[in-house]
Amino acid sequence: MAFKTVLRPDTGNEEEAHAEEMLDRAFFALSDPLRRAILERLREQPLPVSELAAPFNISLQAVSKHIQVLVRAGLVQQERTGRISTCRLDIDPMFAAAVWINRYSHYWQAQFNTLAMALVDIDQRGPVKKKSVRKTKRGGAKGSAGLASSRIKESTS
Repeated sequence: MAFKTVLRPDTGNEEEAHAEEMLDRAFFALSDPLRRAILERLREQPLPVSELAAPFNISLQAVSKHIQVLVRAGLVQQERTGRISTCRLDIDPMFAAAVWINRYSHYWQAQFNTLAMALVDIDQRGPVKKKSVRKTKRGGAKGSAGLASSRIKESTS
């Protein structure tokens, strides 16, 4: 799959441009649930492609195409021994994606701080007291609005 060049400011830094392209590839690769499932399977140990593809209800060729996307993104290293191709997880591109996402953590951190203050405020107020409910002659319950209307009726009669 070819990646289109995205309009970005040209910094003239080739290394920075390559890092941005690899970040694009990592996010693209991580955007597919099947590719994330493949990475999850590789988390514990390297696996041959045939074993890696076994639980998926698609062809070996389709799984191989997903693996190639992961390889181009740098998330999977593939090595051949004869006819057997083994895949191994490489977390460096995920680390780069996590670092990029973390740049924006101050946005949600402010919301967490606000939530924490609200929870402390609720905790300091103590338990919420329930409103008392008075039973009517018919056996139903009346809240404060029902009580007020019944008092008006009583005072006018």
